Amino acid sequence: MDDKASVGKISVSSDSVSTLNSEDFVLISRQGDETPSTNNGSDDEKTGLKIIGNGSEQQLRKELEDVLMDPPVEDPSNDREHEEEEEEEEESSPDAEGDEPVLLEASASSTINPVSVSGPQKPDMSLPVKPAQGDSEDSSPFTPVADEDSVVFSKLTYLGCASVNAPRSEVEALKMMAILRSQCQISVDVTLSVPNVSEGTVRLLDPPTNTEIANYPIYKILFCVRGHDGTPESDCFAFTESHYNSELFRIHVFRCEIQEAVSRILYSFATAFRRSAKQTPLAAPAAPQTPDSDIFTFSVSLEIKEDDGKGYFSAVPKDKDRQCFKLRQGIDKKIVIYVQQTTNKELAIERCFGLLLSPGKDVQSGDMHLLDLESMGKSSDGKSYVITGSWNTKSPHFQIVNEETPKDKVLFLTTAVDLVITEVQEPVRFLLESKVRVCPPNERLFWPFSKRSSTENFFLKLKQIKQKDRKNSTDTLYEVVCLESESERERRKTTASPALRLPQSGSQGSMIPSPPEDDEEEDNDEPLLSGSGDVSKECAEKILETWGDLLSKWHLNLSVRPKTLPTLVRSGVPEALRGEVWQLLAGCHNNDHLVEKYRILITKESPQDSAITRDINRTFPAHDYFKDTGGDGQDSLYKICKAYSVYDEEIGYCQGQSFLAAVLLLHMPEEQAFSVLVKIMFDYGLRELFKQNFEDLHCKFYQLERLMQEYIPDLYSHFLDISLEAHMYASQWFLTLFTAKFPLYMVFHIIDLLLCEGISVIFNVALALLKTTKDDLLLTDFEGALKFFRVQLPKRYRSEENAKKLMELACSMKISQKKLKKYEREYHTMREQQAQQEDPIERFERENRRLQEANMRLEQENDDLAHELVTSKIALRKDLDNVRDEKRLATLAEEKADALNKELLMTKQKLIDAEDEKRRLEEESAQLKEMCRRELDKAESEIKKNSSIIGDYKQICSQLSERLEKQQVANKAEIEKIRQKVDDCERCREFFNKEGRVKAASIVREGSEEETDEEKEALKNQLREMELELAQTKLQLVEAECKIQDLEHDLGQALNEVQASRKTWFNRTLSSIKTVTGVQGKETC
Repeated sequence: MDDKASVGKISVSSDSVSTLNSEDFVLISRQGDETPSTNNGSDDEKTGLKIIGNGSEQQLRKELEDVLMDPPVEDPSNDREHEEEEEEEEESSPDAEGDEPVLLEASASSTINPVSVSGPQKPDMSLPVKPAQGDSEDSSPFTPVADEDSVVFSKLTYLGCASVNAPRSEVEALKMMAILRSQCQISVDVTLSVPNVSEGTVRLLDPPTNTEIANYPIYKILFCVRGHDGTPESDCFAFTESHYNSELFRIHVFRCEIQEAVSRILYSFATAFRRSAKQTPLAAPAAPQTPDSDIFTFSVSLEIKEDDGKGYFSAVPKDKDRQCFKLRQGIDKKIVIYVQQTTNKELAIERCFGLLLSPGKDVQSGDMHLLDLESMGKSSDGKSYVITGSWNTKSPHFQIVNEETPKDKVLFLTTAVDLVITEVQEPVRFLLESKVRVCPPNERLFWPFSKRSSTENFFLKLKQIKQKDRKNSTDTLYEVVCLESESERERRKTTASPALRLPQSGSQGSMIPSPPEDDEEEDNDEPLLSGSGDVSKECAEKILETWGDLLSKWHLNLSVRPKTLPTLVRSGVPEALRGEVWQLLAGCHNNDHLVEKYRILITKESPQDSAITRDINRTFPAHDYFKDTGGDGQDSLYKICKAYSVYDEEIGYCQGQSFLAAVLLLHMPEEQAFSVLVKIMFDYGLRELFKQNFEDLHCKFYQLERLMQEYIPDLYSHFLDISLEAHMYASQWFLTLFTAKFPLYMVFHIIDLLLCEGISVIFNVALALLKTTKDDLLLTDFEGALKFFRVQLPKRYRSEENAKKLMELACSMKISQKKLKKYEREYHTMREQQAQQEDPIERFERENRRLQEANMRLEQENDDLAHELVTSKIALRKDLDNVRDEKRLATLAEEKADALNKELLMTKQKLIDAEDEKRRLEEESAQLKEMCRRELDKAESEIKKNSSIIGDYKQICSQLSERLEKQQVANKAEIEKIRQKVDDCERCREFFNKEGRVKAASIVREGSEEETDEEKEALKNQLREMELELAQTKLQLVEAECKIQDLEHDLGQALNEVQASRKTWFNRTLSSIKTVTGVQGKETC
């Protein structure tokens, strides 16, 4: 069967689990904030029933004197010893030290102030790693988890943690879950280990290495919640824990890859939230210390676990009638042994030498078979030594315990564990014999919420070895004299065997493992304490599936009850579903207005505060959740009673309401418990019993007596003979709905029927009680009958079987509403006749007394209202002053706001102007860019043109220079040639000297006048042409330089304009242009 089939059908709206610190757990659909309160009352006032607001206190105290009996007075010495033990435990508790956790990722900004939270907080994606205090070096936070009775869940993602203000508020938890779910950026894959006992620790493991990342003790975890179906958080769950020595509360959020596993995880937390079963009562005397220092007492427990088909091993249940383990055929199993020393000096268990198992009883050592050991070592709390072994039931040696056992038979199973104790010379063997029955493999019970074990006490007598007999100083100190179990000792006593008498020390002091669940208290004259009895959370799978189908259909139309509902309720609502079913039966599925009303009511003062405080300590003193003064149970109970006393001013708080509120608190959070209490009081007519001088209550007594006269006439006649009236024994039945004295299993079933069928169910249960005890009551006198109702009657139904038979008888009795109406009319007619026959003076005196009481009550109310009025006026005056101050501040704020608005308008206008100026400058800049671009293009073209001209000029100059040089060379050659000719010519030598000058002009002029003139003229013409070309070239060069200067001037003006507009990019552009232009100009030059 998968999780969806077995768990998902149970409840559509069961979304969270709240810690009760008891064997019970709560499944709820909505959770609000809790406001802490303080109980300041004392218990030294006289016990009595006090109805505040209506009725005669004296009359009701006389009639209902035993409704609330004080619990038996405890031995002061035992109380002192118990307190000292508790103080020692608190001093040695790991929580007493305020160790701060180490954060893998620190995020200071995401930590939420636990005092004031104004809105959604940013979650903290930090994973706290908190080392367990008191652990040895081998169990550091980063080592594999030690062997522990736990359930391991894989495929989980850690989304982060954040601080919360209300650790048990489902609204805040769901809000933080949604925030972490949506804002998670870094997720961590983890494996979650949830213990099956309240002394364990929830651990986060690293999946690849199985090393521990963080751990959270169960006593620090306050609340567990899952996301609602149909939301993105439906695959998420979270738990809150007290952090930094309970001064800060944090929520840790996880996401499951398999959505159906969320329900299984929630039930595992519910299992861990319970306390160890059958704690030693406060009034139990402390175990006497043994006078023999050589006797050591050990408590040894056996637990059998079976494979549940999902990779885990769960503890098998025990048959309550036969006190035997219920095993399933062909399923792999584990044997777990818990060994705890309870008296004398502690001996150190070194290791387990062997774990042996064999079918049968009185088995010889050679017939036992050795099991494979899986683990051994100290438990998480350090009190017990735990040994776990693997049991293969398919082995031929265990064939007899692997076959289905007939219904009328049981089998015996013998388990032996050999321990090596450091101080003892030889191994010590503890032998356990237990009964078992083998069931078919398909006969599977629902998840076993409570641990089932078989416990035996052993008395080990040791003899100290003399110093001279020891081999060395570190050798063993003791040798075994004898080992005897408590059952062997009892058998020896019954047979008067003259064996060694060992003191029975430690037989009551074992806390772990727990004793058998069905041990009944001794019959004595003390009444049964309220809140007694264990309620089994086991239920057949078929019944749970039936309820799951019914709830699924019911949630589709909550206004109409399913037709099969009454039949199922008569058989009893499964304990795991009672919280949800009770709310649906009472019509509290849409009770948001009552929840909000409750949160307001708990902040107000109640005129019955002292009476409420006094009664809280007397309510369910036998139940773990309510027995601690100032604990969570008493605190929630106080707030519910106070809230109702303020809510219902006409009735106020009535002694006995606390029992009904306590029953509701065991199944739902206080907000929902208050809502159901209001529905029972108003819609079911319970408050009518307290009105009009309890007139309706006396009518119920008359109806009960008439029903007795019809159904049990002989008992009715006997009560008439001994003058026993109904109000003497049935008052608490009606006023507390049987919750004050009877065991819880019976009480819960009565509330099932009451919410389904109405308050008339009380008559059915009352007649069933009287009918089943008729034979005993017929033998009693007046005093004996009262004692029987007060003491013996509730004790008869400590057995769940007896309570079932009683409720079956009550459901089978048919009492019509028509008959009850008839008896009611008879009662009123009788009362009218009595009023008419009564002496008018007595009637008037009684009426006068009633009016005086009413007058005193009204005067008191008037005084209270006057005081309230004065207080309200003072508060109103303060509020008016505050309003004036606020108005003045508002006026100043408005003026300041106007000034700021004006300044804002001016700033806006300036911004608009600046934007316009910006646009204008951008347009001018664009135009300037365009102009500069054109000028730049023009300048580039001119530069190219000038460059070409300069290149041509250079080329021409170069050509002319070459021509000139050639011409000069030619001229020199010609001159030299002419000079040579002149030198050669004798006649010419006469006219020219060696330098070529003419000696006599007349001579030259005569000889070659005509030839010289022609040559000179030719040279002059040629020289003029060259000078002309040179002049033209220089002129062009000058013109080019002028143009370049003009361009530089234009560029300078443009640069100035650009600098004026403060455009840096354009400045750089122009600078680059200027640089290029300057370089080109220099090259041109």
